[in-house]
Amino acid sequence: MTNHDEAATVRPLTLAWVHRHLEVGERIVGAEALHGGATAEMRRLTIGTRNESTRHLVLRSFVGPTRQGPAEDLLLREADALTTLTGTGVPAPGLVAVDPTAAHCEYPSLLMTHMPGRPVLDDEGLETRLPLLARQLVAVHSVRPTDRPREYVALTTADTVVPPEGADATVWSAAIDVIRKPAPRYEGRFLHRDFQPANVLFHLPPATSDGAGEVGITGVVDWAAASWGPADLDVAHCSTNLALLHGPEWGLRFTEAYQEAGGRLAAAVDERLYWQVREPLAFSEEVQWAARPWREAGRPELTTRAVEERLDTYVISLMDALG
Repeated sequence: MTNHDEAATVRPLTLAWVHRHLEVGERIVGAEALHGGATAEMRRLTIGTRNESTRHLVLRSFVGPTRQGPAEDLLLREADALTTLTGTGVPAPGLVAVDPTAAHCEYPSLLMTHMPGRPVLDDEGLETRLPLLARQLVAVHSVRPTDRPREYVALTTADTVVPPEGADATVWSAAIDVIRKPAPRYEGRFLHRDFQPANVLFHLPPATSDGAGEVGITGVVDWAAASWGPADLDVAHCSTNLALLHGPEWGLRFTEAYQEAGGRLAAAVDERLYWQVREPLAFSEEVQWAARPWREAGRPELTTRAVEERLDTYVISLMDALG
């Protein structure tokens, strides 16, 4: 097996495990490191087939403690979500195998099919991509699983919010008071729980084309946090990511686009505010962690300070619009 870089090396036990899940006559001929989280190693494996062509698989291995919970739980949830999504029309990877307790691999691992396309975090073309993101999220929320995933987990509390330096203290205090209240009742939906531009793959026609081909979504990845909860929560999470990546106004616009695509949110304004403000308040605790992969992906201007300023502006805009 050849590796495109040293970081892509697949460990011996994991290599043997992957081989056991290939078709007869197939072999791993290459591996390439992909962008993953701080604790998950992601690799694209090139598989040589019997007819001398190739195909790709993706290997996720959790090599350290995770921020979202035990690796076993995350991998089992992702495996269940991928199984649930089979045949639904939501473009998600197919599950090949999972070793959640590292019974066979060096680390807890999941093997899945490879999806074409790539994440797009640039400002350019966002006007076109926004309604596509909204329609895709409506489709996710339309999935009716036979077995519900676990209930959503709140990512922050009123006592752990960290207002950015220089933030509007009055507005943030009011926002924090919103989430001190009990969570509103809601109609449950199948949630991705981390639906945002970095987890959506796009096909982009060549810049030199004569207009042939259209921008489209080819895949939605990273289903390890799949949950059951209010659609508002997924919308708020994506809106917050868009607000921090592209500017606060884009967070509000995504919420509108989701409704225009047929998505339903909480009817009462105070209930909608509860869900919408909860996600940016959760981001306040991990701005530095959230901004780093964006810079690594080609957005060097998104320093921790720049993202904090956008977060403050976005919380103000939510409180103005719904508070």
